[in-house]
Amino acid sequence: MHLEPRSHAPSSRALLAFGICLAFASLDTRAANWPGWRGPNQDGRSTEARFPTEWSPTRNIRWKAPLPERGNSSPVVWGDRIYVTQAMEAEKRRTVICFSRKEGKLLWQQGTEFTGKEATHSENPYCAASPATDGKKVVATFGSAGVFAFDPKGRELWHRDLGPQAHDWGYASSPVIDGDRCYVFHGPGPHSTLVALDGGSGKVLWEQKLPEPVPTERFDGFKGQLPGRIGAFGTPLLIEAGGRRQLVMGLPEQLRAWDPKTGKPLWHSAGLNPLVYTTPAWDGETLVALGGYFGSGLAIKPAAAEGDATSHRLWFEQRARKNRIGSPVIHGPHIYVMNSDGIAECLELATGKSVWSERLKGPGAKADTWSSFTLAGEKLYMVNQSGDAFVLRASPKFELLAVNSLGEFTNSSFAHSDGELFLRTYNHLWCIAETGKP
Repeated sequence: MHLEPRSHAPSSRALLAFGICLAFASLDTRAANWPGWRGPNQDGRSTEARFPTEWSPTRNIRWKAPLPERGNSSPVVWGDRIYVTQAMEAEKRRTVICFSRKEGKLLWQQGTEFTGKEATHSENPYCAASPATDGKKVVATFGSAGVFAFDPKGRELWHRDLGPQAHDWGYASSPVIDGDRCYVFHGPGPHSTLVALDGGSGKVLWEQKLPEPVPTERFDGFKGQLPGRIGAFGTPLLIEAGGRRQLVMGLPEQLRAWDPKTGKPLWHSAGLNPLVYTTPAWDGETLVALGGYFGSGLAIKPAAAEGDATSHRLWFEQRARKNRIGSPVIHGPHIYVMNSDGIAECLELATGKSVWSERLKGPGAKADTWSSFTLAGEKLYMVNQSGDAFVLRASPKFELLAVNSLGEFTNSSFAHSDGELFLRTYNHLWCIAETGKP
């Protein structure tokens, strides 16, 4: 019997299977990252579904790392590293801290000293903006201290001074990394500017001045108030609609869009109030923007929007007597948003009408919240200022799945990555995961 020598070269079928495995491995790696404010697609939605539903300070906690001072920013995740921004108030420093994902070990802390005067809200410490990363660099905005980029080992790559940032309540808008560039809203206040920076050097590629309006009597609750009642604290959002990329942002009195390549204005819609905390929500077709104190809100389909697109709004909610600080998330035909007084709402995406409105109350004393909903699969995650976290079914029927308390004050939001939840409180950075321990 003649036996042919066995070839050690892989068959075409094996090569195909191997290629598919590599492709899925690559997708899984990307899915595991939470690279900036509101996650991988800036919409508050995780690309994964399996995360813990129940935990406590002693259950399903992989680790907790001490933080040196209070802070309102949220963590971002890339690979084996977690990044948070951190003000060192006594030292007059503004920094980024890098932790090991595996055990929460502090790897480095880098930043800059700033001794100038800069106003902020008593409950909004400096460095309130979350960082952003693409694995090659970490970018953080430090208000009047400028924008800084560090490599994964903590070495400064560049910094850019954008001038003073002056607002009674400080700032919170996070940077957005987009390939070889980075977008920053330098505001709120009289110097408010939307800026595109070169990601490799920090060079200004374009900028748009965004003057803020003067409050008038037509805005209930604003008559006679300080200018601090005006301003935007949300983050620019990148979308693709109508065959073109757009950079959109909720601003005092307007939702606006620009060409991210050139900074050219594309369209705008009236309908927001003078104070806007939230980042718009996007589901691929519909854009939703909600205002803050005495906030109005609107929805629009931006695919065909040009110039003044106010007449193209799907709906407009005027002077809702609610304060929305946390950003909304869209799931199917519904929007989910948390009001700052601890009341969660489900709205119809097509009409803006309320489907349900429920107060979320945990064991902590403070039910108020500045945090934003995140979505994983069919589950919504939210935390209040007492550190009471709520897991809800993303459904037109209200269903509370779990209440989990960490017992530490927080104004931050969850980051989801590879089955783990990361949350920053005033005392610790927490890694929440299914540990198998009671």
